[in-house]
Amino acid sequence: MSTEEDLIAYSDEEVDTQSTPAPVQVEDGTKDSKLASSEKKGSYVGIHSTGFRDFLLKPELLRAIVDCGFEHPSEVQQVCIPQAILGTDALCQAKSGLGKTAVFVLSTLQQVDPVVGETSVLVMCHTRELAYQIREEYFRFSRYIPDVRVAVFFGGTPIKDDIATLRNKEKHPHIVVGTPGRLNALVRDKHLWLGGVKVFVLDECDKMLEQIDMRRDVQEIFRATPPQKQVMMFSATLSPEIRPICKKFMQSPLEIYVDDETKLTLHGLQQYYIKLEEHEKNRKLNELLDSLEFNQVIIFVRSTDRATKLNQLLVECNFPSIAVHSGVSQEERQVIFSYVKLIARYRQFKEFNKRICVATDVFGRGIDIERINLAINYDLPADADSYLHRVGRAGRFGTKGLSISFVTSKEDAEVLDKISQRFEVSLDPFPEGGVDASRFVMNVEFANFY
Repeated sequence: MSTEEDLIAYSDEEVDTQSTPAPVQVEDGTKDSKLASSEKKGSYVGIHSTGFRDFLLKPELLRAIVDCGFEHPSEVQQVCIPQAILGTDALCQAKSGLGKTAVFVLSTLQQVDPVVGETSVLVMCHTRELAYQIREEYFRFSRYIPDVRVAVFFGGTPIKDDIATLRNKEKHPHIVVGTPGRLNALVRDKHLWLGGVKVFVLDECDKMLEQIDMRRDVQEIFRATPPQKQVMMFSATLSPEIRPICKKFMQSPLEIYVDDETKLTLHGLQQYYIKLEEHEKNRKLNELLDSLEFNQVIIFVRSTDRATKLNQLLVECNFPSIAVHSGVSQEERQVIFSYVKLIARYRQFKEFNKRICVATDVFGRGIDIERINLAINYDLPADADSYLHRVGRAGRFGTKGLSISFVTSKEDAEVLDKISQRFEVSLDPFPEGGVDASRFVMNVEFANFY
């Protein structure tokens, strides 16, 4: 982290208004500061919300929620949504797959009051792929709110198209989703006016604020918004060092942390490793894909070149595989992540037309594809946080899942030990006889051979 000199400075009066009570422990290992005043030893049960209707959401939102097949909010949704729709600032950490995106999508759609030619909600994330996915979530939940327009802006595409959208009052988005670099360029050149922003959201906030260049862009954009607004930040990993930096952007936020890092791993996720030599990886991967009954699998590698070559090998072996990584040409990546393009790779995988995806860490954070129940670390990541985000692609929202990591070096073994110690999770050798499909496949009928 760089020094905090270039972070947003507050006056003494502002600092006083931002002081917050110490977060208190709640049942699931998170800490919640707002509920402490009304609940002794707080618990999610204290919210008294067992369904989305209890949040008193707009009928149009409830109808969309039913269409999406959601019945009961997750724990983090039960805590956050009632506070978020009241305009409370929120700094939220929760394990992968528990619907953090839905918290800010639903709460902002509940609050947004469309004004022609004015942006009311600004959502930023660190990758184009995640920005596209967030926009799709807004489309899903706003399908019965036609007056609300949503747009996504990110780098690498013609900026003139973004400018044209913003200049057209009939198309001007009320909700803007994007990456900091492109958004800052639009704000700096006075194409995007943020004077009407009422809600400011950062998804995967730790990733954005840890990278110096991205943090500078975030701060410049933040300064272009009104002083009085709601600020919400979300991530599965929020270190004690990054939390004070996040809170500099907020006023008396609701704080939800998972300080007991053993709570960050997914309960339904079976985690194993396989020790082998580098040259044995391809044969072992082929064996696993042939023997395991999975719905969809994501295979993580360390570089774009390895992703391309491994995907090519799998296709040659007649596996239904695609590759997604930052090395794909921008024109193709835009097609990949556009939900309306019939030939999009992302849609092929998202809609179950392709069952195997070879990816770099572009897919390691935030990307949510509900049928993924197997995550393979072909190359083990360099740190425990990256591991947590990767394996979090499987076993999301309380479902079952399986992760397998290839260990080929002393460095890999050390990373594995750190993961086991930090999260107090049992990482066992992969059984010679394999794993019972019922332990990680929710619906075995999906797992037919291709």
